[in-house]
Amino acid sequence: MELSILGAAIGAGLAAIGVGIGIGIQAVMLIAAALIEGVGLFALVICILALFTK
Repeated sequence: MELSILGAAIGAGLAAIGVGIGIGIQAVMLIAAALIEGVGLFALVICILALFTK
């Protein structure tokens, strides 16, 4: 397994955990939760691009 694949998988997992924690703590603040979710989605897209780009 290449190191980039492992890094992308770890990054995607950390992004998902971070988004879950951020939304769970600030569930009342809808705008902030939406921004946190957008940042999490952006992080996941970057990890997926790193996974499939060689």
